[in-house]
Amino acid sequence: MYKNGAKQYQQVNLTSEVLDADPHRLIQMLMEASLTRMAQAKAAMERGEMDTKANLLGRVNDIIQTLQGSLDHNAGGELSANLESLYDYMVRRLLEASLHNDQSMVDEVIRLMLEVKTGWDGIRDEYLRSQGRAPVQPASAGQDEPRMAANFSA
Repeated sequence: MYKNGAKQYQQVNLTSEVLDADPHRLIQMLMEASLTRMAQAKAAMERGEMDTKANLLGRVNDIIQTLQGSLDHNAGGELSANLESLYDYMVRRLLEASLHNDQSMVDEVIRLMLEVKTGWDGIRDEYLRSQGRAPVQPASAGQDEPRMAANFSA
């Protein structure tokens, strides 16, 4: 009973966050979700839960394809083209990881996504200024982003 209530609360909270998010934050959320799902897929591999692993990696591929579809090739130029290729590579590696049950391939994609996310996070203040909004200053140093439940270190 309580598990369902907690799950519903999380869903409402996430829905609220998505509705309130600006385009930059939505991309951050997609990247965070992909990292969470990859960590969960690795755990499923360790437990031998192949259906769960396949489902999670399929969801990650959907997220990556959404990120790919959000690229603005007119404004992004070479960077956008490079990200397009990188996202293609990530999808291929995750398909191989699922096929071969290879956690090291998932780790590789986690590292790549973390690198892309770090860059994206780094332009947050610039994005906010371009929208006429002041960057949000963290309450205390090192707490400028919500903590993630999963450990993404590869």
